[in-house]
Amino acid sequence: MPATAASSHRRRAHSRKRSAKRPGKGSGSDKGKGSPEVRGPGAAHASGSARSSVPGIALRFGRVAAMGLVSVLILLAGVWGSWGSAQHVMLTKGREQGTVEVTRCGEDMCAGPYTPLSAGSTARARVVIGKSVAVRRGGTYTVVIKPGSDEVVRSGPAGVLYAWVPFGGALLLASVVVAGGLGRVRAGWVLAGSGLALLTAAFVAV
Repeated sequence: MPATAASSHRRRAHSRKRSAKRPGKGSGSDKGKGSPEVRGPGAAHASGSARSSVPGIALRFGRVAAMGLVSVLILLAGVWGSWGSAQHVMLTKGREQGTVEVTRCGEDMCAGPYTPLSAGSTARARVVIGKSVAVRRGGTYTVVIKPGSDEVVRSGPAGVLYAWVPFGGALLLASVVVAGGLGRVRAGWVLAGSGLALLTAAFVAV
């Protein structure tokens, strides 16, 4: 009987030793092998914020692109409106130059005799010039004749400045779009200052 109890005791002790040596299911050797990654609420919130910011970025980019395009179109329209007269005033080589004495004015045009100043230019009894603040009845102005016509444009520094008045107005308008639409306040002030300076110089000169 005592021998049987001792043998049973040894078997139980041997079983406990084998159980202690066998690795458990949650042992460190199995960590990281195929176990799903656990994400906390902070990671989920960051992922959702990144996804929600994409439409906002696209919207801001679209607004900036649209306002930039509008600004460019306004400036191009100003250049186009000014170049029709400015090209004759600034590119005077080979053109007929002289003076016109404005004797009468209608609703849109003024007229008077033309006296040539450049070589090859001929006198004309009547030429026409657009009625504006740059032309007054009774005044005599230096002018350039538009090729192939009897229409003249005012030349000299005053003529150059006045020809670019439409571009000055475009600068003022574009400054509002740049400052308000694009948020570029400093650039808007630069455009506005340039436009105002051009308009002021033109009206002082004429």
